[in-house]
Amino acid sequence: MLADQPSSRRPLGAVPRALITAMIMLGVIVPSLVISELIEDRTGSGVLADFGAIAVPTATTAWLAPRVSYRRRDALWWLAGGVGIYVFGVIAWRLALLPYRDWTPRPEEASQARYQLRP
Repeated sequence: MLADQPSSRRPLGAVPRALITAMIMLGVIVPSLVISELIEDRTGSGVLADFGAIAVPTATTAWLAPRVSYRRRDALWWLAGGVGIYVFGVIAWRLALLPYRDWTPRPEEASQARYQLRP
């Protein structure tokens, strides 16, 4: 377990962290809805538009997941309806606190985990 030098800023409180989480989620969900509407207007296919609506969140989840101890394959939860938005919410919540960690690393990344001694 390696220890990093303390960060120059203190960890965020609950309210700023919640606001950052909401901005991250809106920054992913709103473009996906816009893309969905554009696809439906152009093609008239609701099914194709639904797949277009989950393309952006799925790609974003796969990209951000390893930074907060999730696996890339967890992005596939977007195919299961409401579960994907919950998983992405947890990822966004953890992203809002970086570089501090308030979660335990997965077993396979425990040897590479870096901790700050005084948050």
